[in-house]
Amino acid sequence: MEKNKALFEKLCSLTKEVYSIDRELYGKYNVKRGLRNSNGSGVLVGLTKVGDVHGYLLDEGEKIPDEGVLRYRGVNVADIVNGCEADDRFGFEEVVYLLLFGKLPTESELCEFTQYLGTKRRLPQNFTEDMILKAPSSDIMNKLARSVLASYSYDENPDDISVENVLRQSFELIARFPAMIAHAYQAKSHYYDGKSLILHAPCENLSTAENFLYMMRPNNEFTPTEAHLLDLALMIHAEHGGGNNSTFTTHVLSSSGTDTYSTMAAAIGSLKGPKHGGANAKVMGMIEDFKNNITDITDEKQIREHIIKLYRKESYDHSGLVYGIGHAIYTKSDPRTVLLRKNAGILAKEKHMEDELYMYDLIAKNAIELFNEITGKQKDLAINVDFYSGFVYKMLNIPPEVYTPIFAMSRIAGWCAHRIEEIMVSDKIIRPAYKNVYKGKEYTNIADR
Repeated sequence: MEKNKALFEKLCSLTKEVYSIDRELYGKYNVKRGLRNSNGSGVLVGLTKVGDVHGYLLDEGEKIPDEGVLRYRGVNVADIVNGCEADDRFGFEEVVYLLLFGKLPTESELCEFTQYLGTKRRLPQNFTEDMILKAPSSDIMNKLARSVLASYSYDENPDDISVENVLRQSFELIARFPAMIAHAYQAKSHYYDGKSLILHAPCENLSTAENFLYMMRPNNEFTPTEAHLLDLALMIHAEHGGGNNSTFTTHVLSSSGTDTYSTMAAAIGSLKGPKHGGANAKVMGMIEDFKNNITDITDEKQIREHIIKLYRKESYDHSGLVYGIGHAIYTKSDPRTVLLRKNAGILAKEKHMEDELYMYDLIAKNAIELFNEITGKQKDLAINVDFYSGFVYKMLNIPPEVYTPIFAMSRIAGWCAHRIEEIMVSDKIIRPAYKNVYKGKEYTNIADR
């Protein structure tokens, strides 16, 4: 055992040495790290008609801060949300229709489409028993990815990438994600946490948001306010342009000609990362750090003092970050945050959690004010939607391990739209270039090494 340990440590040391690259070389060869230009804007690698993310203006290559706008198929998401709120109706299904088909549905089209999705919600026969309960996972995103890959075996025509077949697969995945997630959570809760196993079959005649709460709650009960807030979260997370990591992953995989299930499992793997979909979990951990280190969550002075400690790497994970503050594209505002924060106040009042929401507001306000002063950096910061989304899910009594899966439950709509777009308009596999900077070596006979 000691010999093996020594060998492993030696191999780890070799690995760290051989894989290191001098950071100065990236500048020397003008490498677009993270596929971003030096001013922070994204490198243009494709065209899309699905979603548009606006966060700044470009003037002779310089980024000019601007109010954030998110559009689905050219329609401002804020207008969609406000329209649904005015009519007191659920909007996620409308968003799915818009993303997939490029137009806002009529009342009859929406009703017909919603009913159609409802009929696709049940998982294949014995799927829950064989694929979820017999192989549970402590991580719901891991189980969701495995469930999507397993769906390949239940599809009579899995490899056909015609638009018609991919559209059929898209309908089924969009409809089935809530059941996959809810059942994966119940399996995790039972086998890992020792709780009773309670499984609910999906309900056809509910909205996606209502159906998910129905399956997650042991007694199936939820309030209209809860369902509408979850519906809002699904609406604003459904799409975010072609350049975000998981959607770009969808384009990369689709360009290779692979099947829908492999593509969507890869997108889930991307979203699972803490730098992408898992960011709200970091926010929630940070919030707990605030609570553990201040005596009054409504005291702005204490909150400012703790923010300074975070920026100085003296608390939480010592990263120097205040999670949820700042975004890769949005500068002045994240439109999703604006919508979510406005509606979060309604449920906070219903749940008697106004003080905690006030704490979030104080952190957001002061983290922006203190950033330039403490870090010495000049940067325009917007409050990311991840900052409030975890708190919203907490008010909905949704466990933290399901936060990112809810993101996937929503974003699958955008992924499917981008997959179809890639299949239809692109005839080239995505293949960026990497420059090799390893110095050449002569081959040495094994006896002379």
